[in-house]
Amino acid sequence: MSSTFPTSASPVDRLADGARASSNLPPAKRPRTGAGTDRLFGMAAKGAALLTLAMLIGILVSLIIGAWPAISKYGLGFLTSSVWDPVKDEYGGLVMIYGTLATSLIALVIAVPVSFGIALFLTELSPAWLKRPLGTAIELLAAVPSIVYGMWGLLVFGPILSTYVQQPLQKLLHGVPILGSLVTGPPVGIGILSAGIILAIMIIPFIASVMRDVFEVTPPLLKESAYGLGSTTWEVVSKVVLPYTKAGVVGGIMLGLGRALGETMAVTFVIGNTNQLNSLSVFEAANSITSALANEFAEAGAGLHQAALMYLGLVLFFITFVVLSLSKLLLQRMKKSEGTKS
Repeated sequence: MSSTFPTSASPVDRLADGARASSNLPPAKRPRTGAGTDRLFGMAAKGAALLTLAMLIGILVSLIIGAWPAISKYGLGFLTSSVWDPVKDEYGGLVMIYGTLATSLIALVIAVPVSFGIALFLTELSPAWLKRPLGTAIELLAAVPSIVYGMWGLLVFGPILSTYVQQPLQKLLHGVPILGSLVTGPPVGIGILSAGIILAIMIIPFIASVMRDVFEVTPPLLKESAYGLGSTTWEVVSKVVLPYTKAGVVGGIMLGLGRALGETMAVTFVIGNTNQLNSLSVFEAANSITSALANEFAEAGAGLHQAALMYLGLVLFFITFVVLSLSKLLLQRMKKSEGTKS
């Protein structure tokens, strides 16, 4: 029997001959799913996207149909009227809209800097042994039910806010124009500021987790190069990390804002649920769209009252849509300006 390699060949020649022989072998056949399976997968993905869009349109249409009696009677005047009187069947959504926007704005003003500091510490300053337990503890805050936050805010945080913040501020700013009117209200620790702080605590885990994740996506080579050139930690974050991850940072902030706009139970406990706008004080009891829906929808009779509540739901839907649209426009402008600079 003849041998594949001659006996006089060197080991190097044998390896080369073996490589050439293996290259002449037909390639191993891999099982293929086929064009039909790929087409089926594409149809399923497209169907899922269309189903989501159809559900969104269905929600919008159902809200419009349910709110039509109030829309036809009040029109856009519903948005500027502060009267909410189910006895006289007169409704206006200004108090609820103001409460929703004010509490969400307060929550963002508090939560964004705190979340940024948490993400910065976890990615740049924290020792290795502390990153995982601290990050897990922050993420666990998102798992706390909203009703627990509401009960804690009503029974624990409200009295603390009243005793150590509201009453001293009222004594300090008594008689001061403008500033004094911002801290008026019964010293009970319940109102717009209390609801905004509770919302801030609730959305911090969402914003901080997203910021931490996008900060970690930044290539280490970019940060190490900046540190090698003598940059400080703040310079690395502001000039390297943030420009690289700005889309993710804005997305995290919008996620927190959406969470704040749609929160119901926690706000219902601490906002005061008053359908009157007596002043613009941050300590004044007020109401929000979600708390009004939670408190009144189950008892609202068919007719104008129920239609007005549906109108409030439609307004909240529109506010969320506008916020998301503005965030998209902001990201597009940031990309265009980045291209102009380059």
